Amino acid sequence: MTDDELPEGWAQASVTSLIGADGLFSDGDWVESKDQDPNGSIRLLQLADIGDGVFIDKSNRFINEEKFEALRCEEVLEGDVLIARMPDPLGRACLAPKLKQKSITVVDVAILRPGRLSVLPRWLMHSINSPQVRAHIEMESSGTTRKRIARGKLAEMELPIAPLAEQKRIADKLEAVLGRVDACRARLDRVPDLLKRFRQSVLAAATSGQLTEDWREENATNNEWQEAQIQNVANVGTGSTPLRSNAAFFASKGTPWITSAATSLQIVTKAEEFVTEAAIVAHRLKRFPIGTLLVAMYGEGKTRGQVTELGIEATINQACAAVVVNESIVSKRFVKFALEANYLEMRELAEGGNQPNLNLSKIKEFPLRLPSLPEQAEIVRRVEALFAMADRIEARLTAARAQVERLTPATLHKAFRGELVPQDPNDEPASELLVRLKQEPTKSTQRRKIKSSTLPRVRVPKEHAAMTKSRFDDDVKGQPYLANLLRASSKPTNATELFKQSELSIVDFYKQLSWEVEKGFIWHDDKTLEAVS
Repeated sequence: MTDDELPEGWAQASVTSLIGADGLFSDGDWVESKDQDPNGSIRLLQLADIGDGVFIDKSNRFINEEKFEALRCEEVLEGDVLIARMPDPLGRACLAPKLKQKSITVVDVAILRPGRLSVLPRWLMHSINSPQVRAHIEMESSGTTRKRIARGKLAEMELPIAPLAEQKRIADKLEAVLGRVDACRARLDRVPDLLKRFRQSVLAAATSGQLTEDWREENATNNEWQEAQIQNVANVGTGSTPLRSNAAFFASKGTPWITSAATSLQIVTKAEEFVTEAAIVAHRLKRFPIGTLLVAMYGEGKTRGQVTELGIEATINQACAAVVVNESIVSKRFVKFALEANYLEMRELAEGGNQPNLNLSKIKEFPLRLPSLPEQAEIVRRVEALFAMADRIEARLTAARAQVERLTPATLHKAFRGELVPQDPNDEPASELLVRLKQEPTKSTQRRKIKSSTLPRVRVPKEHAAMTKSRFDDDVKGQPYLANLLRASSKPTNATELFKQSELSIVDFYKQLSWEVEKGFIWHDDKTLEAVS
């Protein structure tokens, strides 16, 4: 947003300019896997904990106090703005709640703590989540497999700043509006489960006779429902998997070959794989006609016991049972409803150790209760009418969810264009706030951490190139060794001089220097290094 587009009394400022003397901007701490301690008392907050405007509280990793002190980690405080530097979505922000234990963040979760005299943290969090800022973060991100916003880019990002009094009005209004949006989303999220239970109730009523009690009375029929098995009303078969090593058995087109994975669909209209005529002959595969019911016989998850219907002529693998219903005896749709209604009962018939499975005998002997053909037809008509009603509700639910998901970004967009709450000409302009922040003394401990890639190049004299310090791992690594040398120095020291004093090898020197700069032990400006107190 340009200055000309800013609302009256607003200003523009970078993230780092909002920190203030008692604030903080950090990208978390580089804690490696080896540093973690399941028995540690300090929690390691991760990307999974950062929701879009809400703290999710999901991770369960820890480090101990000793590692916390050694790494000089930044502790997360209640009210800190936590920003995810990686998807999904990139740049999402939330406020840190009051946590049960001392906590730090991983390197891809930035901590932004505006000072007491700076902007309101909750307003800042909403600002970062606004579509305008998210678009900027996306534009500034980089990476091939997973995009990331660099800490430096995040620090330099310009934000539109409202007057302090208006920030409070905006934050209050957003929390009221977004609270109602969240409540609406929660109510909509309950609907799929209600629809699932509704369909199960319909199937249970249909296959028990309750759904057509009135129909039997109206038609003065007292026909008893007959007990039968699947094999009494259908032919049941299965298939196999052609030899994968034989290139002549599979092709990009040919006869569709269906696996149990397809049983999650209501109807199979296309295939992922095709077999050749050679495979059909060699493995005696049978082509099953359109309308064949497929029952999954294998699978410990949801798969085993699922039912689908072929919408194409196809062959199948050995994990499916093909049920070709004799429609002169029974309605195919009624049989499918009966199998779906008894999904759990079907699963319980499986046998075996770690991976219990069904077999053809179990499918063939599966019991059915059959009413007369006219009543079957009426049951099918009623079930399909009720399912169609549920489908319409589901379609409306999808549309409603889409509308609700648009509400939050639309509200945030409006808020940070100065259009959500009335402006007050008596508010102190944001420019005055920024002037005060500039005048605040800056703590040396809040100096920007510089990545090792930005350190000045050092030409090392040959006579020093082979110098090493004994017991480097014990005496130096993990300690502010170079910072202590700088503190002891009576004059400004550059990288070359510090290398000479360190008595480290050039490789160890740069490892140690990079670590101390990253951890904030050392600050460097141009070619001069100094220790941070």
